[in-house]
Amino acid sequence: MPVPRVPGRRDRLQDIAVVGRKRVLLAAPRGYCAGVDRAVVAVEKALERYGAPVYVRKEIVHNKHVVRELEQRGAVFVDEVDMVPSGAHVVFSAHGVSPAVVAGAADRGLQAIDATCPLVTKVHREAVRFARDDYRILLIGHEGHEEVEGTAGEAPEHVTLVTSPEHADTVEVSDPSKLVWLSQTTLSVDETMETVRRLRERFPQLQNPPSDDICYATQNRQVAIKKVARDADLVIVVGSANSSNSVRLVEVALEYGATAAHRIDYADEIRQEWLDGVETIGVTSGASVPEVLVEEVLADLAHAGYGEVEEVRTAEEDLIFSLPKELRGDSGPRGGRAPGRSEA
Repeated sequence: MPVPRVPGRRDRLQDIAVVGRKRVLLAAPRGYCAGVDRAVVAVEKALERYGAPVYVRKEIVHNKHVVRELEQRGAVFVDEVDMVPSGAHVVFSAHGVSPAVVAGAADRGLQAIDATCPLVTKVHREAVRFARDDYRILLIGHEGHEEVEGTAGEAPEHVTLVTSPEHADTVEVSDPSKLVWLSQTTLSVDETMETVRRLRERFPQLQNPPSDDICYATQNRQVAIKKVARDADLVIVVGSANSSNSVRLVEVALEYGATAAHRIDYADEIRQEWLDGVETIGVTSGASVPEVLVEEVLADLAHAGYGEVEEVRTAEEDLIFSLPKELRGDSGPRGGRAPGRSEA
């Protein structure tokens, strides 16, 4: 699907006179993570194998462009499994689902394909384990987010949601001696650790999860934008409004020194006034953003005089997850990266 363009776009971003060096600092890693890549490829493979329509519960990943592309190929996105015709194929999104959703799909005879990110599945398993041992689970996350709903659904009687550091100051538990925290995988690392610090001040026996719940890709993208932000007059984050990790990147950029930071879906959303007087622009993208959208941003910025691009790399990523078992077959054991997707 071609990226939508506003007529006259190139004329709206003028090559304005700025004293000094006009450049772009391009954060790396950025863009697609292994879990997102696996989920998107899962829908593509399902369409190839079973033909359209293939139904997807919720957005497969939180990116407007990806969803539109898959819709054009025959994917149908629904809010709940009871909207899927009996016997049809349905893909569960990368954010995961609760056991109740899995049971609802089975009751309708749906052919379910679970594209949950394996790192989210790890958190689900932790919730099951700690609930079995009768722990109270303090789940740090955003109320209403699909990932949080899926994780909490694994042990609803044992989970208490903690939405912010401030909430940590007031949350109540019945037995502070059997307490553990888990988290949504796409949160701000700094804010999550501040939430944990406040919880531990009140509940010294609070246990940590067996391993870090915030995913490697979320952490890597935040580390990269921290390094970029300190030298940037402006940071542009490519990502959709419902993408938790993209929104966090804007917040992290501002916290770590960027004079201004904005989130956009497409290059056409960059405003001329953002560039006035700006020498250095930082650019990054959320973990569900295809690289083609970043390339469009760089092209428009180059037209505005920011043709010098310096990559700021803070980590290497080469993780690839296996496709859901229903889709492996002759496609091999692992999901392949589609053309144009970021390797960063």
